[in-house]
Amino acid sequence: MTKEYIILIREPEWDSSQVSEEQWAAAMQEHGAFMQAVAAAGAQLLGGDALESSAKAVRIQPARDGQPAVYTDGPFTETKEVVSGFYKIGAESDEQARELAARVPTGGWVELFPVMDTNGQANPS
Repeated sequence: MTKEYIILIREPEWDSSQVSEEQWAAAMQEHGAFMQAVAAAGAQLLGGDALESSAKAVRIQPARDGQPAVYTDGPFTETKEVVSGFYKIGAESDEQARELAARVPTGGWVELFPVMDTNGQANPS
């Protein structure tokens, strides 16, 4: 049975406007190799994207207790590392998901989360 996982890519804060075409092309080639590795392992790439830096992000504290929502534009000075992208994969086991997550190209690290089954059934381990 295939289980779904989210891989968060965490890297030092960066500015996409400072990335050269050559650097971008090299990064895309590395991510293309990761996508091929997922397919070669018999797993599925279910989605993913690169995210902009915190300078373009907005932190939102939802409205509660009669108070309005609070919006704070980035950059967030306390942020040293950011989620710079993510993948959603379908894998046959936790072990396979771990092995694939370890292949994500990054200058930082990744975090692997099993996706919770919100349809009332536990996500089997």
